[in-house]
Amino acid sequence: MLTSVQKEILQSLINLYRKADGKSIKGEEIAEVMNRNPGTIRNQMQSLRSLGLVKGVPGPRGGYKPTVKAYQTLNIDESDKQTLVPIYKDGKKLKDLSVTKIEFTSITHPGECEAAIKAVGNIKHLDLGDKVRIGPTPVNKLVVDGEVVGRDDMDNILLLDTTAIRSIPKKKVIEVATKKLTTLDASKRIREAAMLLSEREIEGAPVTKEGGIVGMLTLSDISQALAEGKEDLKVADIMSTDIITVEEEIMIAEAIEIMNRNHIGRLIVVDENGNSIGIVTRTDLLDKIAGIK
Repeated sequence: MLTSVQKEILQSLINLYRKADGKSIKGEEIAEVMNRNPGTIRNQMQSLRSLGLVKGVPGPRGGYKPTVKAYQTLNIDESDKQTLVPIYKDGKKLKDLSVTKIEFTSITHPGECEAAIKAVGNIKHLDLGDKVRIGPTPVNKLVVDGEVVGRDDMDNILLLDTTAIRSIPKKKVIEVATKKLTTLDASKRIREAAMLLSEREIEGAPVTKEGGIVGMLTLSDISQALAEGKEDLKVADIMSTDIITVEEEIMIAEAIEIMNRNHIGRLIVVDENGNSIGIVTRTDLLDKIAGIK
């Protein structure tokens, strides 16, 4: 029977190995994730190797790899090895931690539903009372929100008191995008831009120059500039030039992943020829998930 430390080492190894696309993992990497001494990790690895749970890879680029038996010992399906379901705390994705199984332990009442979450990685980043979000899952795009009410460090299981369970609709991004674009001219003063955004009751808009989109400006950008006494600046001076576009045929779930990955709240939707045909915001997507639209 594995000790709690050995289980934690094995969990961390599997999680790092999955993210490394099959490359071996060094003991120092595991030690850093677990905040432990590398010597302790090396000593424990000898025991795990003798149990057939870890395979050593020699050479300067060597390290450790988990065996099939390791997945079986931790009750992780083989199919889960390449499926990373993210977990978020206070809206921020937790590194080196993913979910492999969600099991609802009680569903007698919508307000009293509990879920047992099997995780890979260090769950000690989470404490009782933390608000978390799990998902979306790869097949049915399930998202679970809840509060941590229990934690089993031995088996790497979190118990959640769920507050919301929903599935992301299998719809294309163009179906929720705003097709009538409000744009801002790059040469306008930021006060003019602020008035237009306020009138249209929107948080941001694409910036155009000579008919093409060259950036994105939000009320947050304008507020920061005004707070710094830069009210005479033009839109072009404070806009973001990192424009992310998505094709109209991609699914809502993929658009959400793109936003999360790039830490942005809006995407320009283009047709097959690359022409801008709309804009989709995080609010549009969340409203669709919630069934508001």
